[in-house]
Amino acid sequence: MSSREAQEKAYSYDLDLVCVAPQAQPPVCKILDYGKYRFERQKKAKEAKRNQKVTEVKALRLSPVIDIGDFETKVKQVTKWISEGNKVKIDMRFRGRMMTRQDVGKKVMDNFITALSEVATVDKQPNLEGNTLSCVLSPIRK
Repeated sequence: MSSREAQEKAYSYDLDLVCVAPQAQPPVCKILDYGKYRFERQKKAKEAKRNQKVTEVKALRLSPVIDIGDFETKVKQVTKWISEGNKVKIDMRFRGRMMTRQDVGKKVMDNFITALSEVATVDKQPNLEGNTLSCVLSPIRK
């Protein structure tokens, strides 16, 4: 079928010549109803958007002088957030004389990360920014 015949066929059925892949060599075109084509494309885009999962970043603050009970409570809370599929940012702020004992804070942070090693991986290693030690944990991919 020549291009002239294809155009006449398109006009007789109220169809359009639509270029579906202009970057291809040679460009790919189809004869179809453009309104229906556009509607189907929008419908697919809406469906893809609906099926997206937005990950939220939850924040948790630790202290270098945290007690065992508080530590375990925070581990349980972070485990719950991770199981829901959220990322968790853990901050430890050093205030006053605590700045001289950063090694204690790093040890607490390492213990926290090891307690969560079964459910989370470390995205951003703990590092000191100003007076805050922070790291980011995310769920382990299955």
